Amino acid sequence: MVSATDEDALEPVSLIRQSGTVLRMGRAMLSSGTGSYRVKTAMQQVARAVGLDRHQAHVTLTEITATSHRGPIFRTEVAEVRQIGVNSHRLQELTDLCNGLRPGVAVEHINSELDRIEGLPPLYPALANALFAAMACGAFAYLNDGGVIEVTGVFLAAGLGQFVRRFFLHRRVNQFGVTMIAAAVACLVYLGYVLTLDAVAGGAGSSHEAGYISAVLFLVPGFPLVTGALDLAKLDFSAGVARTVYALMILTSAALAVWGVSWVAGLDPSPAPAAELPVLVGIALRMLASFLGVLGFALMFNSPLRMALAAAGIGMVANVLRLEVADLGVAIQAATMMATLVVGLLAAWVAPLIKVPRITISVPAVVIMVPGAAAYRAVVGLNNGDAEVAVTSGVQAIFVVISIAVGLAAARMLTDRAWAYDR
Repeated sequence: MVSATDEDALEPVSLIRQSGTVLRMGRAMLSSGTGSYRVKTAMQQVARAVGLDRHQAHVTLTEITATSHRGPIFRTEVAEVRQIGVNSHRLQELTDLCNGLRPGVAVEHINSELDRIEGLPPLYPALANALFAAMACGAFAYLNDGGVIEVTGVFLAAGLGQFVRRFFLHRRVNQFGVTMIAAAVACLVYLGYVLTLDAVAGGAGSSHEAGYISAVLFLVPGFPLVTGALDLAKLDFSAGVARTVYALMILTSAALAVWGVSWVAGLDPSPAPAAELPVLVGIALRMLASFLGVLGFALMFNSPLRMALAAAGIGMVANVLRLEVADLGVAIQAATMMATLVVGLLAAWVAPLIKVPRITISVPAVVIMVPGAAAYRAVVGLNNGDAEVAVTSGVQAIFVVISIAVGLAAARMLTDRAWAYDR
């Protein structure tokens, strides 16, 4: 009979430590919001650096199953990530750590660096985070043909909605419940804004009701939608399907709250007609709104300013191109595909120059193209029994999301050999 002391002596302690460190890196990357392909790549980098012969991992939205091989022995471990979110700053720090590893590095060094990175506080306080969301949604309101009144109302509503959302998320309240609360708060604030406008200006608020859709666009799960689509393009169906379903559940949670408030209050989600502006003025305003919209989203994802400005510049160029091409009569799906291809190619060039992960500038740059307004109108139309609005908006949203995925995937295949070949 083998004693407990003998069993301890037989334990491959070194392999256990190496495997645990590799898994810890994967868990940190996954909780930062990146796609499964990047999580696996980071784990491979750590595995090679600590001396493992081979490492394999199965990554989903919230779980990692990993097997580490060293000589004739192996170890399989499972980790779960319960908090789903996006933290671009942490993702950059983790990527820099992985890229700087060399063979023979001590496990203790990697764990020490992970302790430091996991202990980093948010770059921006709660109030600043809310202002970033307000800025992004205010820009969205203009791009959705809103005027000064809509932009002002959306700025106030989205800012308060994001403040409430962050408050509850940092207390680990259920994400779907938090999404519904935040959407309801944003809609109610916009409703209060419209009612105040009615009282002050004698009914003027009724012609600005449609802006409330833009007030909840800070809830659009752009990172999960885009990374899920890229996972699917990489044939990683378990991660891609999970991320896409999660994104759709977040959208549905928000849309149900939007519909509930609009149904009770009688708000009309129909888009407003675009204002007539001189061509150059229109282009200049679109550039400004696109820049501020992407910048707001990037900062809301806890991006350092340099990273956020790079994303905003790329997003501005691509989104204005998309809108101008669509105005020429090109289908919005085709225009979106062209624009996201441009985003992917520019990100492949800019990211190495400023030494940031490519995904941290490409995803914020395309989030402004995610058809959140169309998706919300589809659910509102469905609940109101308006089949024409539901089908038209829903189909448009689906095809635009597919176009985003195709454009980004094509750019990755053109600039990354690991995506161009199935290896």
